[in-house]
Amino acid sequence: MEAPARRAAVRIGVRLEVVTVVWMLAEAVLAIGAGIAARSVLLTAFGFDSVIELISGGTLLWRLSSESRGSSTERVNRIEHRATQISAVLLVLLSGYVVLVGLVGLITRLRPEGSGLGLGVSGVAVLVMPILAWRKRRANLLIDSSALRADIAESITCAYMAAATLVGVGLNLLMGWWWAEYVAALGLLFFIAREAMEAVEAARGGEESDEHHH
Repeated sequence: MEAPARRAAVRIGVRLEVVTVVWMLAEAVLAIGAGIAARSVLLTAFGFDSVIELISGGTLLWRLSSESRGSSTERVNRIEHRATQISAVLLVLLSGYVVLVGLVGLITRLRPEGSGLGLGVSGVAVLVMPILAWRKRRANLLIDSSALRADIAESITCAYMAAATLVGVGLNLLMGWWWAEYVAALGLLFFIAREAMEAVEAARGGEESDEHHH
């Protein structure tokens, strides 16, 4: 009975990753657009993280649909490893962006404008991401994929980042506390840096296992 149940779980996983990719694409475009328009470090950082999670979701979609089509385990692992390397580089760059632009913004007192669009995007993400993470976790009980586990962790991190963005943008929009966006952005750094370190370690681990195979 296990094989049909696993195949069904993989099919559900594929559908969930399609939803993730579509959502992350919309979130990235809207958050980066709103961030540039409002000169908001917080919103652009949230948008860039959505791009990274879009790449992760896209790769996982590729990996799960490869499995559902019966591709070899070796090919699936290669796809997974390549995505981990790309994500690691992008996360390190994102950490640098938040530190540099966040500190410059605070020092020069560059005031982000209030963004209703930013508030809306982060508000929806706070609701959507935990539901997606929960559904993926249920599917992964049968699939047992380490890449999907990492993707679930990214979905949960995205929910935390959306909450911080919602608070920072909300305080700026409603109370005029412009500095709240920078405080929230530097708070996000904790999550981004942790994701970056995990991705770098995973990329290194993949390289080591490749070397053992050769």
